[in-house]
Amino acid sequence: MAVIVITGANRGIGLALAQQLSQRGDTVIAACRKGAPELDATGAQVIEGVDVTSDDAVAALAETLDGRTIDILINNAGVLTREGLDDLDWDAMRRQFEVNTLGPLRVTQALLPCMKEGAKVAIVSSRVGSIADNSSGGNYGYRISKTAVNMAGVCLAHDLRERGIAVVLLHPGYVRTALTGMNGEIETEESARGLIARIDETTLERSGTFWHANGAELPW
Repeated sequence: MAVIVITGANRGIGLALAQQLSQRGDTVIAACRKGAPELDATGAQVIEGVDVTSDDAVAALAETLDGRTIDILINNAGVLTREGLDDLDWDAMRRQFEVNTLGPLRVTQALLPCMKEGAKVAIVSSRVGSIADNSSGGNYGYRISKTAVNMAGVCLAHDLRERGIAVVLLHPGYVRTALTGMNGEIETEESARGLIARIDETTLERSGTFWHANGAELPW
């Protein structure tokens, strides 16, 4: 039974992860800005007030978890706004960078004292952050923030290897959630199953790689 921290666990993919991991017997610590009845029903330990863009909020999370061992950290919290070249919103783009890129780095750094050899860090990125796979343009803030978090994840993989901690970058699929406006090709339950399978098979040998939830390795 693993101790697993999930950010952004109150809805969408994060909630589905909390539900499935709790059901299989893992100890889930659900970090979110605000809880939800569905999250409470999982039996997870819910820690509210966790804004991944806030140094103070993340420090408070680390203080709450001080002395506990974390086996898996899933950096899932994210935000999406859509900017095209003709309607670039600089504040919205900065917000996406703060949440999607710096958020996982901030949380990982803060919780590292709780992570020992054999632990894993998963970052829910997106295939739209792949430069090689970009065939449509647009969505500047989201794409840039996800490309940047991929680089952050690879840096973490190098820096944490000597500690025996593996890092994996994950694309959840095109999922029907509030983030996508309930558009998508799959439900959160299917996405969560795939993400969990990819995290389970992550090893130091595969650390710093980028995977689709369906098991396909993705290009940078």
